[in-house]
Amino acid sequence: MLVDEAEIDAFETTLARHRAGQVSEKVFTEYRLRFGTYGQRQEGVQMQRIKLPLGRVTPEQLETLADLADHYADSVLHVTTRQDVQLHFVALDDVPALLRRLARVGITTREACGNAVRNVTACARAGVCPGEAFDTGGLAYAIARYLLRHPDTQDFGRKFKISVSGCADGACGLARIHDIGLVAKLREGARGYAVYVGGGLGAVPRQAECLYPWLPEEQILPLAQAVARVFARLGEKRIRSRARMKFLVQRLGLDGFRAEVEAERRRLPEDPRWSALLAAAKAEMAETPGAPGTPLDPAAAGGDFGRFLVHNCRRQRPHPDGEYWTAKVLLPLGDLTAGQARALARIAREHGGARIRLTADQNVVLRWVPGGALPALHAALAEADLARWGADTARNVSACPGTDTCKLGIASSRGLAATLDAAFQDGLAATGARTDLSIKISGCPNSCGQHHLAHIGFSGSSKRRGDHVAPVFQVFLGGDTRHNGARYGLPVGKVAARRAPEVVAHLERLYLRERREGEAFPDTMERLGKKRIAAELAEYMRIPSYEEAPEYYRDNRQSFDYVRSVGVGECAGEVVAAAEFMLEEAERRVFEAGVALEEGDAPSCAAHSLEAMRAAADALLSTRGLLKSDGYDTLAEFRRHFVEGDGAFHAGTAHYLEKAAKEGEQVTDLARLRVRVEEASLFVDEANVVYARLLGAQVK
Repeated sequence: MLVDEAEIDAFETTLARHRAGQVSEKVFTEYRLRFGTYGQRQEGVQMQRIKLPLGRVTPEQLETLADLADHYADSVLHVTTRQDVQLHFVALDDVPALLRRLARVGITTREACGNAVRNVTACARAGVCPGEAFDTGGLAYAIARYLLRHPDTQDFGRKFKISVSGCADGACGLARIHDIGLVAKLREGARGYAVYVGGGLGAVPRQAECLYPWLPEEQILPLAQAVARVFARLGEKRIRSRARMKFLVQRLGLDGFRAEVEAERRRLPEDPRWSALLAAAKAEMAETPGAPGTPLDPAAAGGDFGRFLVHNCRRQRPHPDGEYWTAKVLLPLGDLTAGQARALARIAREHGGARIRLTADQNVVLRWVPGGALPALHAALAEADLARWGADTARNVSACPGTDTCKLGIASSRGLAATLDAAFQDGLAATGARTDLSIKISGCPNSCGQHHLAHIGFSGSSKRRGDHVAPVFQVFLGGDTRHNGARYGLPVGKVAARRAPEVVAHLERLYLRERREGEAFPDTMERLGKKRIAAELAEYMRIPSYEEAPEYYRDNRQSFDYVRSVGVGECAGEVVAAAEFMLEEAERRVFEAGVALEEGDAPSCAAHSLEAMRAAADALLSTRGLLKSDGYDTLAEFRRHFVEGDGAFHAGTAHYLEKAAKEGEQVTDLARLRVRVEEASLFVDEANVVYARLLGAQVK
């Protein structure tokens, strides 16, 4: 059962009991998260996430979402990188009524957030793509239905993400970044999947490992259940920063994890739903054209429509009824107004066979468009301001909500995305039109904007200069979504937020100047190396003083200061000077560790990454009056003052220092060192945040 009216009644009752003080805040928070209701940065309002398996939505459902956006939210539907829709600025007391209206059109928000199986994602062209091994939509939908509310998925320490891809070489499923990633493969005509486990982005990204090179399709549902049981039983429950399944796979090792999964699989009794649900899901996902296929007239392919055709439209696989296409509707910032959503529903009925999918790059795909109807489709989209071309270009920027609405946001990812979008319409038009460049932006290190997968990725951060804190972005280079996200970018340095668009232009010029014949952007950046790129970007990394350039202390699209000024007394000022010096040393050592990793110098990488964290810890300890010359034990004192004491420093991040100290400087495994460099960077970032907090700076 997809929709359960009784659980909505229970939600309303639980909300009333919470209002009456009968349900604790802690318990109610996780409870509402299980219904997709998520607290915003702004007090008193919620973000409501709406779970749409595979991004599949009907015109009727889209119209309902538009009505809900108008009635309960800010009249905007935001498409996410998990093919969900989010409504923002929803009052908590309105949520039960909103859930009931969704239920009437067959939508549940159950487990859209919280420690549960999140939305199952898949290629938006599954079933119509000429390059896929076979249609994966049925299996993906069966997984979503089977694991929804399943008892074995209710006791996770953290969220759990699954994706299904129809091909090995493309970017459609991004299997390598998921807890379970499935890639379709035919073996002697039989349907099966390569199974990857333990992937994830977030603060410490990890690529999924191949658990099985091929598993028959009918074994995937019991396998997913067995994996869920292992994660629930053995996964971390106390330290949230270590609670994703990628850390469990890392701790057990792939062979050890496989042994646990196979033991659980043997314990599972045969469930008739495994085969029944798969058959039913395949039948439900089967699509037929809404109109006869007609050929595209080549003479019509000029002007704006010609650009839309080249960059946004793709031929579907051959069909007996004629020629059909998919058309991608490009959504700036992933946003769709309520009026545009209604227009899109109408257009889909008239021109697209009423088949709509949301995409993992925050756009919309219309399926089953007859070739001859494409010009009329484009004209109708243009009337709704939805005919932007460039779905396969740098103009298609992905960005998370960032500081607009997210509590964890450090910098304005949407502000930067909007600034880039404006630049791509004007001075950087040629850059925006590039089909060999991708940009993704996250407002913090958690990578909700998938910055690790972009050719150029930006991750929000902050940097103190004197009494002020400036918004900055850590630049990541060399990521790639191809081969299901098998390549992650590495950080090269932090640049001023207001200069990030200039960084994009500079990197493009560098690529055009230095690339070799046939060399892709990530390969050129890797060959040039971190030192060279950091030197190229040095001017953008400089943060002038507030007195010299106050605009550097305002985020993109914001007219107010990023932080308020805080006066510092002379004694504190001396301590600040010492602490800032050590924090600068920590930043430098993180950079050096990255260079050493790039050059394959394991001893130097190990030493720099460990000393970076020690320096950052010592910087904070200096604010407690401890002097390095006293010869104190950094680890013991840091834990006493900042973890066990007032808890100012996140315990999970603090663990990175303890782990590195235990390993020492003799680590030779480059894969482990890559993670250690990421952990050192996060530790230093956290130290900067804590330091700013100690001085009274308030990040907006």
